[in-house]
Amino acid sequence: MKKATNHIYLIILLSILSSVAPMGVDTYLPSIPDIAKYFDVSIHKIELSLSIFLIGFSIGQVFGGPISDRYGRKMSSVFGLLGFAFFSFIIIFSSNIYELWVYRFFEAFFGGIVVVNAAAAVRDRFHGAEAAKIFSLIGMVRSLAPLLAPAIGAFIIHFYSWKAIFIFLTIYSLVVAFFVYKDLQESFVYNNQKIIDSFKLVLSNKNAMKIMLTLGFSFGGFFIIIAKTSFIYIEYFEISTDYFPFFFGINFIILVLMIKVNVTLLKKYSPISLVKMAIFIQTFSGFIFILLYKDISIVMIMIIIASYMSMMAFIFGNCMALILEHFPKNAGVASGVAGVLQFGLGAIISSIALSFHSPTFFPIAFSITIISLFSFMLIRVYK
Repeated sequence: MKKATNHIYLIILLSILSSVAPMGVDTYLPSIPDIAKYFDVSIHKIELSLSIFLIGFSIGQVFGGPISDRYGRKMSSVFGLLGFAFFSFIIIFSSNIYELWVYRFFEAFFGGIVVVNAAAAVRDRFHGAEAAKIFSLIGMVRSLAPLLAPAIGAFIIHFYSWKAIFIFLTIYSLVVAFFVYKDLQESFVYNNQKIIDSFKLVLSNKNAMKIMLTLGFSFGGFFIIIAKTSFIYIEYFEISTDYFPFFFGINFIILVLMIKVNVTLLKKYSPISLVKMAIFIQTFSGFIFILLYKDISIVMIMIIIASYMSMMAFIFGNCMALILEHFPKNAGVASGVAGVLQFGLGAIISSIALSFHSPTFFPIAFSITIISLFSFMLIRVYK
C-alpha cells in the first residue's frame, strides 16, 4: 500500500484534474445576474443552466468510466479536457438562453469524462483508509477551486463582460491538459471485460450502491445551496458582487479545515462512522434553518450554510473510498457510476428545489432537510 505523504505532486495534479466541475460552476456564479440581463430572461432560467451542467456532467461520466478503463487515465483526461475547452469557447457565441443551455451541457459532458480519471487514478494506487486520506487531501486542495473561482469570476466581470469567464475556462482546461499529458503517469491495468458486464458488476453491488445514493443525495443538498447563494447574498441581502466571493468563499475555508479534521479522525474512526456523523449534523442544520427562515439574519444564515456545507468534508472522500474499495479492476466504471448518481441526483434534486422559487428561504431550508433525512436513512442500513 502506497503512502499519501510521498505523493504531493500527484495529489495536486489529481486535485486540479478533478476541479473542472467546481471551476466550471463557481466562476460562473457572480455573473448570473449579468447573464440574465444580457439574454433578457429571469435569473431562474440562468440558475437552471447549473442543473443542466450537472446533467451533462453526469452523462459524461457514463461514457468516461469505460473510456478510462479501456484507454487509460491520461488519454481519457486529455480528450475530455480538450472537449471542455472547445465548448467553453463556443459558449461566448450563444445568441439566446437555449444555445447557452446546449453548449453548457456539452461543456459539462466532456468535464464528466475528465473527472472519473482522478478517482480511478487514486484507486489504482491506494486502498482502504489510505485511499480515504488521499481523497480527503485531494478534496482539501480542490476546495481552493470553489474558494478562488467566485473571486476570479467577480474580478473578470468587474472589468469585462460575462463572456470573458468562459475564455478563462477555455485557457484553464488547456493548461491542465498540458500538465496531465506531460506529468500524469499511467496507472490503469487493462481490463478486457465487456462494458455491459462492468456496469452489471458495479450496479449489482448493494453495499456500494447504498453509499453511491447517499453521496448523491448529500451532493443534491450541497448543490441547492451553491445554486442559491447568488439569490441569498446578492438579491435578498443586497450584497455587492464585489463582496460576494467573501460570503461564498468563507464556506470553503471552513470546508478545508474540516477536511484536515477528517484526515486526523481517520486515524481513530472508520470512514463510515464519520459519514454518519456528518449527515446527522446536516440534518440538524436543516431543521434549525426551517425554524429560523422567516426572520433570519445574514450572520445566522452564514453559520447554517457553513455548518451544512462543511460536512461534505467527511462525506465525499470517505464515500468515494468506500465505493471504490469494492472494485479493484473496474475503478473507472465504478467512479463513473458514482459520479452519475452524485451529479445526476444533484441535478434532479436541485432542479425540483429551484422550481419552487420564493422570496423567502423556506424552499431551500425544507429541501436540504428532507434530502439529509433520506441520506441518513440510507447510511443507517449500510453493512
